[in-house]
Amino acid sequence: MNGEQHRQGLELERQGCVAVVTLANPPANTWTRESLAALARLVGELNADRDIYSLVVTGQGEKFFSAGADLKLFADGDRAAARATARSFGEAFEALADFRGVSVAAINGYAMGGGLECALACDIRLAEEQAVLALPEAAVGLLPCAGGTQLLPWLVGEGWAKRMILCGERVDAATALRIGLVEEVVPRGTVLDRALAVAQAATLQSPSSVAACKRLIQSARRLPPVHNLPSEREAFVDLFETEDQREGVAAFLAKRTPQWRNG
Repeated sequence: MNGEQHRQGLELERQGCVAVVTLANPPANTWTRESLAALARLVGELNADRDIYSLVVTGQGEKFFSAGADLKLFADGDRAAARATARSFGEAFEALADFRGVSVAAINGYAMGGGLECALACDIRLAEEQAVLALPEAAVGLLPCAGGTQLLPWLVGEGWAKRMILCGERVDAATALRIGLVEEVVPRGTVLDRALAVAQAATLQSPSSVAACKRLIQSARRLPPVHNLPSEREAFVDLFETEDQREGVAAFLAKRTPQWRNG
């Protein structure tokens, strides 16, 4: 790894075209308004960095990916503070979801509340075998406010989303894999390496194509195919304005590895 940076409970490292963001607020890697704002800014910076194609998010230490928000933030019942915090969560994770490249959550332990919602905002989720995932907000009189009620049922279906959100059911890694909440389960201590391998594989793809495909895939959450199919065709034609399209075809015909320019 190289180019390590520390900012507001986050650590940033770069490995080639992959950025690794580590949630680093011990003991449970909880989110603060400052770290949420830092994440939104960081994703904006990575979007502007044409040398970054993929993003991995993981937690510091061996026990927690992230336990979400520190409940002390809500102890005084201040509605204005609650609204500001909810807005910070939304802005951070919506920015993460809109990252132009491939994002991979490397879930190395407990992913609870806003921690799981952070993983839900990523494109791909990998979990270590001891990981536990939950949205327990209703147990303390709250609700998931950073995409949990919307993204979880999209992934696992309404029934399992209701079990987790309405009944407070925690799921282990094996169950998360079975219901489609994560795409792969790996042994303890190996998820970061596996996430890096997945992120590196994505860098072999044209970054211009990846960005266009990701927008189309995610738009299927909001619009039916009858609306998206014309957009898909137009996006295909738009790629002919990019250097990556010309390089990709030329490299294929010349039987060489393409040299992407991300543009």
